[in-house]
Amino acid sequence: MRQIFLDTETTGLSADQGDRVIEIGCVELFNRKLTGNNLHFYLNAGRDSHEDALRIHGLTTEFLRDKPKFEAIAEEFLAYVQDAEIIIHNAPFDVGFLNAELKRSGKLPFKEHVASVVDTLVMAKEMFPGKRNSLDALCTRLEVDNSGRTLHGALLDAELLADVYINMTRGQDALLMDVGDSQEEGGLPVERVDLSGLELPVLAANAQELSQHAEVLQQINKSSGGKVIWPETA
Repeated sequence: MRQIFLDTETTGLSADQGDRVIEIGCVELFNRKLTGNNLHFYLNAGRDSHEDALRIHGLTTEFLRDKPKFEAIAEEFLAYVQDAEIIIHNAPFDVGFLNAELKRSGKLPFKEHVASVVDTLVMAKEMFPGKRNSLDALCTRLEVDNSGRTLHGALLDAELLADVYINMTRGQDALLMDVGDSQEEGGLPVERVDLSGLELPVLAANAQELSQHAEVLQQINKSSGGKVIWPETA
């Protein structure tokens, strides 16, 4: 399964009010292993970031001035995420901004290009109800090293999210395995075997095994001072 961990940085909090995406970071996981095939863009949004947003990501208008606009990278971005499972922390925020950018570029909404979108914030709230479930809080709880996260960065946060997700889902492969009529493993079809009609034979102990069992019970009875609970057998 191809999974993409995605994060964005934006000029503010409201795509509806004209805030724009200024950074996209994507990290690829295939069969629960990082591939190194990541994608990262800084983008020129054509507007300044709000002061609160600038304090979070540190991406100044001057730094972004010579970076491409979203329209210039839209095709490459969509080709990269095509038909993958996309994993995002607080997905409605990022997807809302991506939808606004795609609409400006004359493209279909984000979910039309990908297989599915998984929100790890929803997962975390189900796993850790009543606790803080920010990415930093999850890193601390799951012992993921986030010491390099002094400012928010889309690629770094996507890498941290991949580590967090792997820890959150550790051991669930067998529980969530598809048991359809056929599966694929390593590119090879694996047929489902129906064991519901299988009758297991009952094998009775033979005379030698019964004799050996009686001897063991006698030894236990002797060493325990006659406390064996099956004295008639001993």
